[in-house]
Amino acid sequence: MLINRSLTEPFKNLELLAKKVVEGFITGLHKSPFHGFSVEFAEHRLYNTGESTRHMDWKLYARSEKLFIKRYEEETNLRCQIVIDTSSSMLFPKGEQNNKLTFSVYAAAALCELLKHQRDSFGLTLFEKEISKHLPAKGSPLHQKLILNTLEETLNQLPESKTTSAANALNQIAEIIHQRSLVIIFSDMFEGNANNEELFSALQHLRYRKHEVILFHVVNKSMEIDFEFENKPYHFIDLESGDEVKLNPSQIKEHYKRSVSEFTEQLKIRCGNYHIDFVEADIDKGFDTILYTYLVKRSKML
Repeated sequence: MLINRSLTEPFKNLELLAKKVVEGFITGLHKSPFHGFSVEFAEHRLYNTGESTRHMDWKLYARSEKLFIKRYEEETNLRCQIVIDTSSSMLFPKGEQNNKLTFSVYAAAALCELLKHQRDSFGLTLFEKEISKHLPAKGSPLHQKLILNTLEETLNQLPESKTTSAANALNQIAEIIHQRSLVIIFSDMFEGNANNEELFSALQHLRYRKHEVILFHVVNKSMEIDFEFENKPYHFIDLESGDEVKLNPSQIKEHYKRSVSEFTEQLKIRCGNYHIDFVEADIDKGFDTILYTYLVKRSKML
């Protein structure tokens, strides 16, 4: 697949950027990475010797000692809700064009173009402490244009202090999406109140409502995870609270890395327990590379 690395640089026309990237995706993908999600159980039928056991109903076999296959009915459309964390922490690294919010918006635009190509319905939700914008999934060209315009506005918004409550926002999202959907989240998952259990519970809430969930954990790995700073004094500023501290990174590096590693590992484990796809999204690798790698992997698993 051919992707121009310059596409990750500042780009004025988001729709054109998305189209260029998705052209490369379509060349490399042999089938839809989302095919097979939007299906509902219809009925059982007897198993025929030699066929795949992928949809075997083992619970029914335990009760009846007979082999039955689950049959499914395809729905007409996939419904996808793209969710983006627009809190101030997503503006890291501050002053850089390639920050976490830019990564997320570019990736979301590419997904919208891919879903449009597949004639699926999609919507957009933005959140900070709570939902700030919600456009439910629709398939009309006018609605799709509105979503791209909203993404462009998000890129061009003036920076301001916005704290995060991903737990609160995700619980809201679980309640307002009434039809079973594919929910794709772009967030660093850094909570202002540091209550991880509430955050994990909110992710579980989405699954309880029978949504399929994909979480792109958007971070700057070198600085936010590995804490790779030179051995000299720095002036650190919390982008959400405005709190400031002056210190040498070597003083806290080991403790910081251990704490972040523990949280990330917990997040991965919970996502695994809830059958949520967890995608490590290092912004330095480029949104196109991260997205394409995941889509290829997903399409092979379906």
